Amino acid sequence: MIKVGVSGAGGRMGRTVARAVAGAEGLELTALFDPGCTGEVVENLACGNSYESLRGCDVVVEFTRPDVVMNNLAHWSEMGLNAIVGTSGFDEGRLADLAELWRGTGRCLVVSNFSIGAMLMMRFAEQAAEFYEAVEIIEMHHDNKVDAPSGTSIATADRLSGKSPQRRSQQSEELHPGALGATVSGARIHSVRLPGLLAHQEVLFGNPGEILTIRHDSTSRDSFMPGVLLAVRKVGGLSERVTVGLAGLI
Repeated sequence: MIKVGVSGAGGRMGRTVARAVAGAEGLELTALFDPGCTGEVVENLACGNSYESLRGCDVVVEFTRPDVVMNNLAHWSEMGLNAIVGTSGFDEGRLADLAELWRGTGRCLVVSNFSIGAMLMMRFAEQAAEFYEAVEIIEMHHDNKVDAPSGTSIATADRLSGKSPQRRSQQSEELHPGALGATVSGARIHSVRLPGLLAHQEVLFGNPGEILTIRHDSTSRDSFMPGVLLAVRKVGGLSERVTVGLAGLI
């Protein structure tokens, strides 16, 4: 039985993870950590406000905020826990910082998107990139998302880097800064934030006379749970101290 703690248990993703773990075979929901919901009960457990709340867990699932995640991970590393990180904001610089920070006996897995469909979208886009002259990424999320662009769009751009000429229009002049999107690893990313959205992404490839669109939509947070549970079960067997993405687990 794998003993699992959830960090950020008071948030919407944290609550969904707690319910999924509690109902999963071979996993035991052991502890919840979230200073913002002290005393609140999730799956018959009260959220703790101390890092020691997760002492005794085998794995902690971290769904918090970019401004607190590194401090949390420092504690999980010191406690020797395995960590699954779904918090946004892990660009190359932050991943390098994490590699220096993570010195515990446990393993740390950072995942930009736990949806199996999103992972396939990125894989298909990578396969298509070499056949097209240009690519643009449009990512759309709910209006409470704390950062932009999304971790999934950044991971997608990183995977496409060097696979396509990434040609840009030489005719379009930005009349307002940012109109053509942000450039990440050579690809343009456009971020949309609206109520009613959850997590959506399109990768648009262009050649003269044709457009290829690869799109993925998550309409419920439940779509992320198979990937979270897979990560919880597999993280302890990873060979590297810090690993990025689900691909190596499948």
